[in-house]
Amino acid sequence: MAGQIIPIVMPKWGLEMREGTVQDWLVKEGKRIEVGEALVDVDTDKISNAVEAADAGLLRRIVAQSGETLPVKALLAVLADNDVSDAEIDAYIAAYEVPAADSDDEDAGPQFQYADVDGIRVRYAKRGPEHGTPVLFIHGFGGDLNNWLFNLDAVAEKHPVIALDLPGHGQSEAKLPGASIAALADFVLKFLRAADVNGPAHLVGHSMGGAIAIQMAAAAPGQVASLALVSPAGLDTAINSGYTDGFVQAQSRRELKPVLEQLFANPELVNRQMIDDMLKFKRMDGVEPLLAELGAALFANGRQSAVLADELEQFGKPVLVFWGKEDQVIPSTQANKAPSSAQVVLFDATGHMAMLEKASEVNAALQRHLAAG
Repeated sequence: MAGQIIPIVMPKWGLEMREGTVQDWLVKEGKRIEVGEALVDVDTDKISNAVEAADAGLLRRIVAQSGETLPVKALLAVLADNDVSDAEIDAYIAAYEVPAADSDDEDAGPQFQYADVDGIRVRYAKRGPEHGTPVLFIHGFGGDLNNWLFNLDAVAEKHPVIALDLPGHGQSEAKLPGASIAALADFVLKFLRAADVNGPAHLVGHSMGGAIAIQMAAAAPGQVASLALVSPAGLDTAINSGYTDGFVQAQSRRELKPVLEQLFANPELVNRQMIDDMLKFKRMDGVEPLLAELGAALFANGRQSAVLADELEQFGKPVLVFWGKEDQVIPSTQANKAPSSAQVVLFDATGHMAMLEKASEVNAALQRHLAAG
């Protein structure tokens, strides 16, 4: 459309993001941008990621400079065709106001909700439409619902989304329903009922959360519409206990940093805030002994105690598996244990956290999987 000016703004990644710091621009003024093209790297207090173009057009003006920290929805750049004058662009930039924080979330309900499940208080988040088959995201050992910060809103465009903090993780209570995959799976099934999910749900599980999802499908197949698994535990015995034990035992930033770096193909993704957040979590009352108990039960001596490949083979509904070829926690060769009917996606230059490291590709494949399922 002649005369149209399209803003590129600071995205909101995840439920808690309030601002981001502009790093390096990956494109130059005067370039014609395609939808999905990476434009600029932004650093948040959780992780760095590239802002991708939601619209195609000519990049006429870069507004935000490297090193600037800006709130969500602040103007980063402007797309406009050559028939828009520089004066019009100047006027647009001068008049641009950052919308009030969360102004588009007023009708979305509270950011976080809490449920009591078997006497354990659980934090969770709901996003997306009210109707449709819900998608439940289950994080891994030592993680929380923020592990899905690049994925929840993308899936919530078309599907109801729920993400929880497992017992003893995130801001859920530091209590375990049992230190086994079976006990955790039973707990999450009860959580779904507490969250008013009475029909089947699509399950998306990462690492330990993947094993929990497989066990849920085996225990209650009628409650599970499909499975999407990111570097899942539960397919074979091997696991890097140097990571799991190291995570439990680390007491300082210096000790924890090299442990967390094992999660990513690019260790620079582990920033100071991520390390500080993890230390803060580990120092919460009761968390460290709980993690030690869980790690010893599930991953002792570099072996997974729950191997569920046969159960997954018998599931009989759509299964999607993602794995980073440089996964240092659970070997990507275990993807060979996925059912022959499963769709398996292997990523180059990617570690244990494909949903963060390859968010766009994971989201696109996940949306196709959910549409088919």
